[in-house]
Amino acid sequence: MNEPKLPKNPEDLAPILDYSFEDKKLLSQAFRHPSYVYEKDDPRVSDNQRLEFLGDAVINLAISHLLMESFPEMKEGELSKYRASLVSESGLYPIACELRIGDYLLLGKGEEQTQGRKKPSILTDALEALIGAVYLDGGFSVALRVIAKLFSPVLDEISLGNSFIDYKTDLQEYSQEAVQSTPEYRLEKETGPDHNKTFYVAVYLRGKVMGKGKGKSKKEAEREAAKEALACLRK
Repeated sequence: MNEPKLPKNPEDLAPILDYSFEDKKLLSQAFRHPSYVYEKDDPRVSDNQRLEFLGDAVINLAISHLLMESFPEMKEGELSKYRASLVSESGLYPIACELRIGDYLLLGKGEEQTQGRKKPSILTDALEALIGAVYLDGGFSVALRVIAKLFSPVLDEISLGNSFIDYKTDLQEYSQEAVQSTPEYRLEKETGPDHNKTFYVAVYLRGKVMGKGKGKSKKEAEREAAKEALACLRK
């Protein structure tokens, strides 16, 4: 039986993961969503759910290890808090987006029609499946190395004492669940000289302004706009 062809070759991820798979079939399985397999109704084709189950456990263990190693003075309560945040959907979603996981997915027709490639739950499940596949293919030491690389920016933020609450991700998840819509960020204006600009951003849902923010970068302004929109939606 020929393996179902993915829309994009996942071997392209090798430089980002710093790992190349020996078992290419295992890599392909990580991107096969259950909706696709259900529609094919072929018992020889497996979806990514078992890999997701395994990847979830591997990520939890790896993040626990990395937090213990990186922050030897941190108390158990804080370690637990950070781990819970990092391994949550909100913590995994930005990494899945950075890897452009959605570009590789095999989805059923229904999920394709409802923008499944952008859904946080589908993307983070596939990321967990990918890590599960890395573990089976290369072992825990390889999986730990890959996870350390993917999470290094967030771990650096923790070490600097910065908040890593991702309001944009939280808004994306909440808005898709609550109003079935994706936030749209628009730069309204920028002021000041080139070396000291201030950016003003509005975030829209279904054409309506839900929040506004300003900052010294577009990213900061978008974050503040998302924070305000979340507060508005949750009232």
